[in-house]
Parts: sequence; structure tokens; C-alpha cells
Amino acid sequence: MGNEQTNSKTGKIGVEANLPISLLYVMLKYVKLGYHYLFSHAIYLLIFLPLWIISPKDLFLQWKQLKFNLVTIVVCSVLMVLLGIFYFITRPRKVYLMDFACFKPKPELMCSKEFFMETSRQADIFTKENLSFQKKILERSGIGQKSYISESLFRMPLNLCISEAIKEAEMVMFGAIDDLFSKTAVKAEDIGILVVNCSLFSPTPSLSAMVVNHYKLRCNILSYNLGGMGCSAGLISIDLAKQLLQVHPNSYALVVTMENMTLNWYIGNNRPMLVTNCLFRMGGAAILLSNKSSDRRHSKYHLIHTVRTHKGANEKSYGCVLQEEDDIKKIGVSLSKDLMAVAGESLKTNITTLGPLVLPVSEQLLFFVTLVASKVLKMKIRPYVPDFKLAIEHFCIHAGGRAVLDELEKNLELSEWHMEPSRMTLHRFGNTSSSSLWYELAYSEAKGRIRRGDRTWQIAFGSGFKCNSAVWRALRTIDPAKEKNPWMEEINDFPVEVPRVAAINN
Repeated sequence: MGNEQTNSKTGKIGVEANLPISLLYVMLKYVKLGYHYLFSHAIYLLIFLPLWIISPKDLFLQWKQLKFNLVTIVVCSVLMVLLGIFYFITRPRKVYLMDFACFKPKPELMCSKEFFMETSRQADIFTKENLSFQKKILERSGIGQKSYISESLFRMPLNLCISEAIKEAEMVMFGAIDDLFSKTAVKAEDIGILVVNCSLFSPTPSLSAMVVNHYKLRCNILSYNLGGMGCSAGLISIDLAKQLLQVHPNSYALVVTMENMTLNWYIGNNRPMLVTNCLFRMGGAAILLSNKSSDRRHSKYHLIHTVRTHKGANEKSYGCVLQEEDDIKKIGVSLSKDLMAVAGESLKTNITTLGPLVLPVSEQLLFFVTLVASKVLKMKIRPYVPDFKLAIEHFCIHAGGRAVLDELEKNLELSEWHMEPSRMTLHRFGNTSSSSLWYELAYSEAKGRIRRGDRTWQIAFGSGFKCNSAVWRALRTIDPAKEKNPWMEEINDFPVEVPRVAAINN
């Protein structure tokens, strides 16, 4: 009786009144699966159906006609050979990810939330109201008790100077690169392309020059240093390396992605600038790319697509993440209240470009039909959100904060399992800026989730405002027992339950 009343209220068709909700859900699920299966294999039907229709006698007659037309056969053969040569000459070079390494600081730099609040109090900078504000942000951030901060923040009075910032940068960069070289057979002198990104610390000589000097890289190396590009700069670096590998054959590219805390710890009382103090933590990653076909069997992933979206032409987008001075000339990064709305618009533009590249034809057709119905026919229907889970097995979403992850989980209709790498990275390491995507991929590897042929989508947001994507295909199944990454010693402790509000005990 209760089911019948519910159905009458919701206005559902009569057959549903006689079916349990779970059974109806299963039926609809299999209808959709059948639909996708039909369209996914339509190309094979179009190719092989004519072969069933044409009889052996018809094929024999066609062959008999060609035997007496030698010129046609020769011309067609030459044309096919020329087209094949043209294709192999002009096709893009494949880019392989041989391996990557994430920096894990020493335990002495671990920062609990209680220690963070005590450090903020001892700094004797923040008002009582702003200390309470930071505590409130931290309790709701999704960050746990074992993230890391720079060594300069452990000493009082604070010594936030350039020498300490350089010390932090060298520790993170060289730590990640050393781990990477130890995991591969590639030597430092083999590197032909170097891309380093750090948004808020740009010393002279540059960070890329520090790497060249420390590892004595060759004098004709193509080195690039990217700054001011926010948390999405890591994927911009990957895209830049990819473009360079298209025009420089038989090359290795080293990408180093990080952020620097020392000189970017805000020491004022402007609330929009205090949020970054609460969320950002120390971390970095190094990635080794190759365009050598011989390296395919030694590599983990093949880079399939990179898509970059820049909304900087819009004033609201441009100003939503802004480094500036406060009223007393203290420098900080201000986060606008429009940030989530701007991120949503950037994501929408990005996936509109990425969708046709990765989604099955069935999803593209549904999206196109609903778009025509709403825009052309002016029908009042809900816009269709493509199901990226049909094309992507693993999602690495920039761990910028709990609100960012919640919004993307809802918009992309992802499950807790899909969000687990991002949420656990935020909980364990905090927001490590552009390198967070690699801690997330390392988590999936440590859990033994990556299988040969699996596709991984990395999504990152950054100031400007930018939304960037990279899609990778696994070339082999990753065996966690053979992996060395920051998660391995403690992976069995995850996932953990992250409360909406985690009270700080002081």
C-alpha cells in the first residue's frame, strides 16, 4: 500500500507500482548498459554486415574484373603505400610516463592540527578572532594530523626568508628527483628537456637552474621554469613537455612540480588570505616522460590527451585567486567567494572539449540530443551530464579542499570509491598544490587498483582561472609489492573515515 501511495504522489507509470524499487533500478541499469553496448559496437556491425550480405560468387566476380585491370591495381597499391608513409611521418609521437616519485618529508616535519594552531598563536600576529577563524577552517578542511609544513615554521620567532625558502625548495625537488632516478635506469645526463613549476616562489637563478646545477645536466638541455600558474601548473608542465617531445625525437623529459610554503605563509589578519595558511602543505613530485618507442615496455602509462582551459578573459575568473598586499602591506593570496562558481564554469568548458575525445558514441549522442532539445526546440529538460565512468576508470581530482571535492563528486556523479584517492590525499598530505595529483595516482597504485588498459583522468584548477586535464592509459598492471611511494608503509590504514567537522583539542 505504501509503494502505491508513493507512486501516485511521484506520478510514475503504473507498472512501477507492482515492482520493487531495487528491481526497477536494476532493469533501468541494464537497459542503459544495453544501449551503450549497442552503440559502442555499431562500427563493427557496419563493417562486417556487408560481408554477410555479399555472396562468395559476387566476390569472385569482383576479383575477376580486377585481374584484367593491372593499371588500377598498381595505382591503388602505390597510393596506399604513399598514404601509409605520409601517416607514419606525420603522426604525433607517443609520450610515455616511465615512472614518477612523490616527496615524503621526514617525520620531524609532521604537523598536527593542534601544532598548527599553537604555531599560529606563538607567532603573536593573528587576532583572537582570526585564530578562531583559522581553527574553524582547519576543523572543516578534511586535513588530518600527519600533513607536513616547512622547517622554517617550526622555529620561533618565524624566520621566513629567501635562504629558508631555497632550502625548502632544494629539499623537495632533489628528494623527489633522487627517488625518481633510483626507480628508473635513466641517468641525469640523458635528460634533454626539463620543466619545473612553482607558482609563488621564483628566485634567481631559477628553480630549473638549481636542478641543472645540482645534477650537472648537459649544456644543451631545454629548460623551462613556470611561475604564477597556480595549482594546475603541474598539468601545464606535462602539456609543455608533451609538445616539446613532439618535435625532439628520442628524448627524455623531466617534469618537477611543487609549491613553496616558507615565503608564502601569510602573516596578516585579512581573512580571505588566511584560508591558504590552513589548507596548503609541503610536497612535490618528479615525473619522467619519454618519446622513445623502445621505452614503451618499461613505462607505466601512455599520455592520451591533455586539455587546457583558460578563463582569464573574464574579470571575475581572473580575480578569484589573487596574490596581493593587505592594508598593512603584508603579501598573501586572497580567495574570492566566487571561487566555486568559477571552478564549475571552467570545468564545464574543459569537459565539453574532453568529452568527444574520450566518451563513447552512445554518451555523445545522448548529450547532443538533450542539447538540441533544450537549445533548439526550447524544451524544458534537465541538461544531460555525460557519464565519464563509462570512459574513465580512475579519477585524480586536485585535492584543493573538501568543498572542491564535494562539488566535483556531485557534478560528475562519482562514487566514494572514485573519490577515495583525492580525499585520502587531502587527509594525509593536505593541499600540496600542483603535486597533489601525483600523490593521488600513487595512492591508486599502492592500493593495487591500476590494471593494464585502465584510463586515469587528472583534473586540476589554478589561478587565472584555469582548469586542465590529462588522460593516461596504463600500459601494464601495477604490482604494489614492487612499488616505492609515500603510501606503501601505511596503505593498509586507508581509507579512513573523515568527519565533516574534526574538533581540535585546544
